This record gives sequence, C-alpha cells and structure tokens, in this order.
Amino acid sequence: MSSPGNFVVPVAFLSWPFIVIFLYQKLDKRLVPVVAYVAGWMFLPCAEYDIFMLKNTKSTVIGYSLLLSAFVFDREKLFSYRFNKVDLPILLWCTAPLFSSIANGLGVYDGLSSTLYTSIKWGIPYFFGRIYFTDTDVLKTLAIMIVIGGIIYIPLSWFELIMSPQLHRLTYGFHQHSFLQSLREDGGYRPMVFMDHGLMTAMWMMLSSLLGTWLYLTKNIPKKIFFIPSWAVLGLLIVTFLMYQSMGSIFYFLTSVVILLMAAKLKKNFLIILLLIMPYTYILTRTTGYWDGTNLTDYIAQNISPARAQSLQFRFDNETILIDKAFEGSFFGWGGYGRARVFSESGKDLSTTDGLWVIALGNQGVYGLTWLLIAVQLPAILFLRKVKLKDWESPHFAAPAAMAVFIAFTAVDNLLNAMVNPIYLVFAGGLHGMFIKDPSLPLESHKDHQLDMFTEINKTMSRFLSDSSTSHTKFIT
Repeated sequence: MSSPGNFVVPVAFLSWPFIVIFLYQKLDKRLVPVVAYVAGWMFLPCAEYDIFMLKNTKSTVIGYSLLLSAFVFDREKLFSYRFNKVDLPILLWCTAPLFSSIANGLGVYDGLSSTLYTSIKWGIPYFFGRIYFTDTDVLKTLAIMIVIGGIIYIPLSWFELIMSPQLHRLTYGFHQHSFLQSLREDGGYRPMVFMDHGLMTAMWMMLSSLLGTWLYLTKNIPKKIFFIPSWAVLGLLIVTFLMYQSMGSIFYFLTSVVILLMAAKLKKNFLIILLLIMPYTYILTRTTGYWDGTNLTDYIAQNISPARAQSLQFRFDNETILIDKAFEGSFFGWGGYGRARVFSESGKDLSTTDGLWVIALGNQGVYGLTWLLIAVQLPAILFLRKVKLKDWESPHFAAPAAMAVFIAFTAVDNLLNAMVNPIYLVFAGGLHGMFIKDPSLPLESHKDHQLDMFTEINKTMSRFLSDSSTSHTKFIT
C-alpha cells in the first residue's frame, strides 16, 4: 500500500539517486555520503512508497542512491570493506529476522525479505560509516555538517512553532504524524519539519546543539558560519532547540555536555559508564516486574506535568503487556506481521508499541534484543576504552567524543522511543572504522588532510556561489 501524498513524494524519491550522482561529480568523494545522509534525512518525505516493487522510505532511498552512485564513481572505496569482529553485532542484528521467521514457521523467504529491509535500514548507513568515515577529520566534517543542518532548521522550526507543523503537508501533501501530538500543554506547537515526529526532530536539534557546543568549547569549529560569528549562530541554535520543550532531549543535551567536560577536564568517566549500564538496568527491572514506573510518573505528575506523567504511564502500561506477550514466544521472538502485539478476543489491537527495545524483544526475542543492544553501544564502549580522557577535547577526537556520548544516549532514548536515525549508524560505523584503520591514531597524522577537507568545502561552495552570481564569498570561514 502506498503512502498518501502528492506527486512530489515519488518525484523526490526518484530524483534522489540523480542528486547523489551529481554530488559525486561536483564534490570531493569523501563529502558525498555526508551531504547525502544529512540533507536526505532532513528533507526527503516521511513516506513509504511503492516504486519498482520496492518499499521505499527516506532511509532506504538514501542507501540505494549511495550504493548505486558509489558503484559507478567510487568503486574502489566501495569494495575496500573488510569484515572485522566489531562488525559482528550489527550483522547478527540485521539477520535476526531470518531466525525469527524460521522459528515461527513463516518461511525462509519471509525471513530473507525482513532481513533485507533491516539490512538496508541499519546495515547500509553503518557500512558507509565503516568505509568513508574512518579518519578523524572526516568525522569532524560530518559533525560540522550536522551543525549546519541544525542551523538550516532554525527558521523552519520557528515557522512551525508559530504556524503549527505544516511544512511537510505543504510540500508533500500530508502530515507525517498525528497533528494532535504536536500540540503543547501551553497552547504552542512542537515542530516536526520534515521528520517523522516532533521528538525525532527535537533529537536532531539536540544532536546539532551538542556537536556545535562541544566543538565550540574545544575550539574546533570555524570562527564564522554563514558569515556570522559561530557563538551567535550556536546560541540561536540552542535557543531554538530549547523551544521544542522536549524534556528528554534537553536532559540528554545537558548531561552529555557534563559528561564531556568531566571526561576532558576532570578525567572522570563514571557518568558515561552509568549511562552505558542504564539500558540493561531498565530492561532487567521491567522484564522481571521489579519496577512498574509508577513512582517516577507520580513524581512527574506532582512536580512537572500531570499530562506528561499520564503519557509516560501509558507507555509503561503498554510495555508491560507487550513484555508478557514477548515471553510467550520463542527465544527468537514472534517474527513479523504484528504477531508480537496484544489483541482482544474480538481481534482489536490493545497495544501501542513505543520503545525500540520492547519491539525488538517481541519480534526478534532475547536473541535479537541482545545483539541490538551490543550493536548500538559497542562504538561508545570502544571509544571509552581506546581514547584517553585527556584527548577528548583534542582537535582530532573532539567530534568523535561527542558522537560516542550521543550514541550512548541513543540506547537510553530508544527505551521509550523507536526513532532510528541513520546518522547514528553512520557514527557507529565511522567510530569502528577509525579504530580498525589505525588503533593508535597518532594526533598529528591527519593534520594536513584535515585542512584539505575544509579547503574543499570552501572551494565547492565558492564555485556554486560564483555560478549563480559574481560573488566568491566562502561558506565556512
């Protein structure tokens, strides 16, 4: 079944491969996956559209486009990949649907189909991270591109803060999510822009703010962005992010900055260790029934917001019945087709699935959930083990450090949400590739290479500007 929407939806999906091909012809090849993933995720429609018998989403379209274009223009890099043991968790997670389908009698074909979709959604962004983002300077460039992406979202966010989330509907002909969920208690709106949900957009703005803040504090960001002093632009970015009023994202942002400062300045890492342990503690207490969440929701109701408390308790209640249903299934879960959901005797669906972990537990069982957790957290664990705390603010490791902390928080965020952003997987692949390529990573080894990257950005943007006018002003100073 195709998604709703106007003719712009298939046009956007069909044109993206040609846009990526154009980028390969105009940009340094190392920059193409950066621009393709950041711009594609920010602006492609939130749709599932049938084209050539394939179920296309923005994540899969970006993946297809990069694979096709890299095969044509950068085949040597594409085939430079060599399997490493750190790739095993993501491989086993991507293939978990095959075992679930077989265990539930759904057949090998169904399992392979589900595995293909999971591999495109999870494996391809990780793969491009592994082969393209193996240098610390390229990771820094990715970080700055994400900061710029957040800055571009500033006016779009303010439009929707004032006028309500309408940009996706005006462009593609439909709301990407329930409009009611964009309404705030105080009468305002939560922007969605071109992402699936307001919470996902808030996490994107949180990521942009975090990367920008840490790069600024460590003096690793250009002095000017869009001709404006970086401190002023980043201040506006953070203010805009705070206007989303997403309490979870704000908590992640503040805690992440504290973790990075404590690691770099005080050489203390216990907070990130607690962060890595948190998902396992939560899952253990929830699956054993030791904790039902009522004490937390009671506190929120009394001190923050009764509506937020009610929403959170609703998630906990649904999680409880989904956990019970999951443990009625096999070690490999129930498989697809909604078999892990809870239905009444009349066939009415009684469950609402929010958390990624409980979805994985139900569909792929303990087996799939285990590999999902390891795949998500392993990049942060390796970074913590391999990079000295004093180097977290260095020019080479500042951006990867912020990415590692953010990855650790995604495992926490997905306890209550199931909003997978392929950029997170590019981070994971890049951090793994960085250690595989050069475990020692001498701090001076990529200095000249880094300068060349920013020179390339400046030259490219100046060339584009000069094509449209006589100006040769640089994009990044």
